Amino acid sequence: MVKRRNSRQDAIREIVRGKSIKTQHALVEELEAEGFACTQATVSRDIADMGLRKLPEGVYVLAEDLHMQRMVSELVQHVNCADNLVLVKAQPGTAPGIAAAIDAADLSEVVGTIAGNDTVLVVTDSAEKAHVFASLINNLRNA
Repeated sequence: MVKRRNSRQDAIREIVRGKSIKTQHALVEELEAEGFACTQATVSRDIADMGLRKLPEGVYVLAEDLHMQRMVSELVQHVNCADNLVLVKAQPGTAPGIAAAIDAADLSEVVGTIAGNDTVLVVTDSAEKAHVFASLINNLRNA
C-alpha cells in the first residue's frame, strides 16, 4: 500500500512539473494514463500530503517548486539547451537567486548549477533530461 502511494506521488510530482494541471479530475486522468487506478478522493489526499499549492492562475505546483516558479516566471528571459547543458538567461543580478531556487527544488534531472550575473548554467546527466528541465522552466515561465 505504501509503495503504491509513493509511486503514485512520484508520478504526481512528474505530472505537475511537466504539465499545467488545473483540476483534480485532470490529475486523475493523467494518473490513469500512466497506469494508476485511483479516485479523486485519493488524489485529494495526495495533494494535501504532498503540500501542492494552486497558483493564482489555477495551476497546481509543488510546494518545493513554488519559490523556483516565482523566480522563473518573473526573472527568466530565455532558455536554451546544448546536449546535457541548459543555459538560463535572466535579468541582470538575478542568476544566483534563480540557481539557488533550482538547487532547492531538488529536481531529479539536475546534477548542479553554476550562476553568473545574468546566466545560470544547469548541468544534467543526459540531453534528454536537459530537454525535460528546459520544458519545465518554459512551463513555469508561462504559468
